[in-house]
Amino acid sequence: MILSSAIRAYVYSEAVDMRKSIDGLSQIVAAAMGMNPLSGQVFVFIGRRRDRAKLLVWDRHGFWVLYKRLERGRFTDPARLGAGGIAMSELVAWLEGIDLSRTRRLQTLDVSVVV
Repeated sequence: MILSSAIRAYVYSEAVDMRKSIDGLSQIVAAAMGMNPLSGQVFVFIGRRRDRAKLLVWDRHGFWVLYKRLERGRFTDPARLGAGGIAMSELVAWLEGIDLSRTRRLQTLDVSVVV
């Protein structure tokens, strides 16, 4: 599985029952998020206690489910990540425990505008 910078991660902001498997998570993506679970994007789900996360990804042959359980601490509030999706670098930082609401990014360049 290759997660490039072209892939976005979409975080479901409500708590999810971590017993859900691929089919249950896919239904949330389609029904509650209004997105296609087969799009190749990464969909992130957080448990009620915010100490567990599941990532759902389609890779042309089938689904991947990645599961992370924190032994100490909690993930920062997923509602802060925004509905527009986040870059893979931001997802990795968030999964590492970095509070993205407290970070500042460089302004992106619009290369379509010729000076």
